[in-house]
Amino acid sequence: MTQQKKKGIAILGATGSIGTQALEVISENPEHFSVEVLTANSNVQLLIEQAKKYEPNIVIIADESKYEKLNSALSALPIKVFAGFQDIIDVVSLDSIDIVLTALVGYAGLLPTVNAIKNKKTIALANKETLVVAGDIIKDLVQEHQVSIYPVDSEHSAIFQCLTGEVNNPIEKIYLTASGGPFRDLPIDEFKNITLEQALKHPNWAMGNKITIDSATMVNKGLEAIEAKWLFDLKAEQIDILVHPQSIVHSMVQFADGSIKAQMGLPDMKLPIQYAFTYPDRIKNQFPRLNFADYPNLSFSAPDLKKFRAIQLAFDAMKQGGNMPCVLNAANEIAVAAFLQKKISFVQITETIDAIMQKADFISKPKLEDYQDCDKKIRELTKAIIW
Repeated sequence: MTQQKKKGIAILGATGSIGTQALEVISENPEHFSVEVLTANSNVQLLIEQAKKYEPNIVIIADESKYEKLNSALSALPIKVFAGFQDIIDVVSLDSIDIVLTALVGYAGLLPTVNAIKNKKTIALANKETLVVAGDIIKDLVQEHQVSIYPVDSEHSAIFQCLTGEVNNPIEKIYLTASGGPFRDLPIDEFKNITLEQALKHPNWAMGNKITIDSATMVNKGLEAIEAKWLFDLKAEQIDILVHPQSIVHSMVQFADGSIKAQMGLPDMKLPIQYAFTYPDRIKNQFPRLNFADYPNLSFSAPDLKKFRAIQLAFDAMKQGGNMPCVLNAANEIAVAAFLQKKISFVQITETIDAIMQKADFISKPKLEDYQDCDKKIRELTKAIIW
């Protein structure tokens, strides 16, 4: 790396899949990074273990009922302990933080990211919902405060890597690849019988429950398309989704001359995390390497939009704009939570999103307060329908 000073990292969502892998990246590169802040929603035991190992400046548990246990466990260490979501929003202003990794799940990532941008922190974005919900607000803030956002999602990191060195070359189209999830080959008439246990078995990636269900419905690809629109200044017509079961090609960019660049590698989130931390440099690591001989056949196909209607709903929301992606996201979060509690069936997740999008009030040019109000109202409306 060209910069010798250690980069101070704040990991918002340290106990989740991205957060734990980010800590592995830091462990393997202690000369480059220091852990400044760790936050968690409610997994206090893992947060305690992480804090003892990495000794950050600050740890925060969003669930205030877990504060006493956390504080007591860390009392012998020089670590400041806080609780509550507002402290997670506020902590990103800390001077010792260079990079904020936003790995919170869902809408919760929005306000901490907004505050981090206002405090001129580099953002390593693993929370797609921030741009899905309020991409226009985030884009304006990034320009105002001259802040960089480096994507951590494997697909968006792939696009970002393909665009490096292509400053003035216009994008004709991008291809976001998708594994297709566990039900890629399941006949549509069997979707009504899908169980929670089946939906939680992703074929290629190890992720948290919410994103695993999003992958099973393929709403995640729709959310990623909306995120890509804001990250790379694209129109809906410039974004295609391809089902690629091997998960080796992480995404591709097609340029004005028809040339296509792809970023490839084994399914391993540590690589995009490391790239976001070290950009524009690449540093050595011991991650597993791709052996092409192990993958003699790489296949691609269009997604079945009858089986995976959530993709079309997301593109509809993207084209309509305004607060509609916020509506989509809020309805999805509540519907997925209900499915995880076995209150609705798998097919009812998409049916619920569709119904809510039709009922929601449309705001063409929402402000941040409008997004917050919309998110709250849509959650209440979705719960009223389900419960």
